[in-house]
Formats: sequence, C-alpha cells, structure tokens
Amino acid sequence: MDRFLIAADSALRTLFATPQASQPSPAAALPPVQLAAPQARLSGALMRVNHVGEVCAQALYMAQACVTRDEALRQDLLVAAKEETDHLAWTRERLDILHSRPSLLNPLWFTGAFCIGLAAAGVSDRASLGFVVETEKQVSAHLQSHLHRLPEEDAPSRAIVARMQEDEERHATQALAAGAALLPAPARWLMRAAAKVMTTTAHYI
Repeated sequence: MDRFLIAADSALRTLFATPQASQPSPAAALPPVQLAAPQARLSGALMRVNHVGEVCAQALYMAQACVTRDEALRQDLLVAAKEETDHLAWTRERLDILHSRPSLLNPLWFTGAFCIGLAAAGVSDRASLGFVVETEKQVSAHLQSHLHRLPEEDAPSRAIVARMQEDEERHATQALAAGAALLPAPARWLMRAAAKVMTTTAHYI
C-alpha cells in the first residue's frame, strides 16, 4: 500500500506540479535563440511529444517499482525514474520558453502507461526489464528522428534531446545487464503502434 501511495503522489506531481530537475538543463549553458514563428511551432510540437514521453516514463517506472519484490531492482527503477524527472523538467522548461504547452491528454497518457507497467511487472521481473529495454530502444529511435526534424537554429532543444537520448540508451543497457527477457515480436509491434498513436496525437493536442 505504501508503494502505491508513493506512486499516487508521483502521479500528482508529474501531472500538476512544476517538475524540479536535480541537474541543470543541457540548454542552460547555451545562449537564447530567436526562432521564426514556424520554427517555434515545430519545436514546440516536438518538445510537447517529448514531454509526453517523460510523463509516460514516470508512470512506467513507478508502476514497475510498485510491483517488483526485488528491492535492488526497485531501487534501480526509482533511480531511473529520478533521471526521467530531469527530462520531464527540461522539456517542460523548454515548452515554456517556446510559448507552447504540455499535452492536454497527459492524464490519459499517464494512466495508460501506468497500467501497461503494472501488467508487464506482474508477469515477472525479467519481463518487466524486457519492457524497459524495448521502450527505451523505441524512445531512442524516436529522439533520433527529432534531432533530424528540429530546426538547426534551435540549439537548446537539440541539446536537451541529445542528452535525453544518451540517458535512454543507458537505461536500456542497464536493464539488459540486469537480466531483461526479450519481448515477443507481437508485443514489440503493439508497443510501436501505441507509441505512434500517442506521438501523433500529442503533436497537436
């Protein structure tokens, strides 16, 4: 019960509070940039999608930490969730600077991701870790596509996305080292389809 109360607190903080990063944003050391209106709209839409991804990451890691009985694994999941909180804060800060907004459907995204995380963790810790690996691989590929789409002039957003990609790849490597099981192909395809729906919707809403 204590774990689920902590998860509920995390949900409220993720959805309704201003996230606080433990590390400075990768954009902090860069000079501010002035973007043309079409560039600012594109950057805002892409960073909104990235922010949604971090909302989902909070839900996934907290759900898995609630279920696992392996205390060492639980601590690893909570450490990863803390790093994802940095990403959440950085993307939200960038959205504010770009005069954009988070997705209006964030409560829906969080709830769906939390349920998926519970289901994966309920199978086994190895399946839960396998879900982390596949999720982080897909997120890394998604962030790489954003590096190609973000305006070249938007160095701050590009710096944030590049750092996020490094962290996601490290999370996948750590989950593999911890004994992750490879997910079956249908599960991977379903995850890609769900991610496509989420990212396409969040681009606009």
